[in-house]
Amino acid sequence: MKLDGKVAVVTGGAKGIGMEICKQLAQEGAKVIACDMGEMTYEMKNVDYYKLNVADAEGCKTFYDEAVEKYGKIDILVNNAGITRDSMTRKMTDDQWNLVLDVNLKGVFNLVRYIGPQMETIGGGSIINISSVVGIFGNIGQANYSATKAGMIGLTKTWAKEFARKGVPVRVNAIAPGYTMTDILKTVPQDLLDKFASLTMLKRLGQPEEIAKVVLFLAGSDSSYITGQTLQVDGGMRL
Repeated sequence: MKLDGKVAVVTGGAKGIGMEICKQLAQEGAKVIACDMGEMTYEMKNVDYYKLNVADAEGCKTFYDEAVEKYGKIDILVNNAGITRDSMTRKMTDDQWNLVLDVNLKGVFNLVRYIGPQMETIGGGSIINISSVVGIFGNIGQANYSATKAGMIGLTKTWAKEFARKGVPVRVNAIAPGYTMTDILKTVPQDLLDKFASLTMLKRLGQPEEIAKVVLFLAGSDSSYITGQTLQVDGGMRL
């Protein structure tokens, strides 16, 4: 029980990678708050649900206040919530651009602005930002999405400096998953999935639990000397 006594917040925790993250953290003893706009697709001991739109700044402040009052503290924050609105740049609308930035980037800021300083106060913590290989390499038709995922990496490095500047061990890291078999990819034709798999050195797609296990590593004391880093969990893409 590596996380016994810890309180973890996971955004986008109702399904997919977020669900696996919640399960991994709970299995190791953490009390987990799964935040999501959608309803929960599972039930598990030690996982509570909170309906939250991370793009709503006021709603995030209310959630933070209620969570600290109820649970006493927040030791772990996993910024996993994210959306896509893909389009070629010349056709991308203001709504497509703004919505993705509001959820994927502003949504991260909306929570960290409160939870990061709180971690300083309680003497430490771990913030884990779920970025993407698209934020490192870019991708055609995803200017909005790649901008947010690259921005998360910049925030990771900045917050790793800010929240540890007083000598408090608040660690901030990012994970950049590659192609991972979530519900979205299950709708993709098999020939495209095979193509995606061929781009990796391991010749297969990732599984949500493989991302969650890296989150578990970064959340606990096994990674106590790691901060400001981006771990690519992509099967060896573009080596």
